Amino acid sequence: MTAYAFDAELWNWTGEGAQWVFLTVPEDVADEVEAAQTGPERGFGAVKVEVVIGSSTWRTSMFPSKEHASYILPIKASVRRSEGITAGDTATVAITLVAP
Repeated sequence: MTAYAFDAELWNWTGEGAQWVFLTVPEDVADEVEAAQTGPERGFGAVKVEVVIGSSTWRTSMFPSKEHASYILPIKASVRRSEGITAGDTATVAITLVAP
C-alpha cells in the first residue's frame, strides 16, 4: 500500500450548524494520490485512507476540494483530544491508501 507523511495545519469548517476540523493534504501528495486512483470513482471522489497522528490510528476518507486545490482530511474530535491538537496547530500526519 502507498503511504505518505507530511506536516499540515488543522483548520475549522463550519456549516449547517456543525463545526468540523480538517487539514489540507500538501499538493505534491494530493497529485500522487490522484494519479494512483483507478477503477470507478467513490462518492464525491473520496479516497479511503488509514491515518496516523501521534499515537492515534484510524480509517476515514479524504475528499477532493476545488477550493483548496487538494484533498481535505477530516480530523476526528477524539483524535484531537487524545493528541492535544486543535485548529491552528500543525500536526505530523501519515496516511496510507486503503484499497476500495
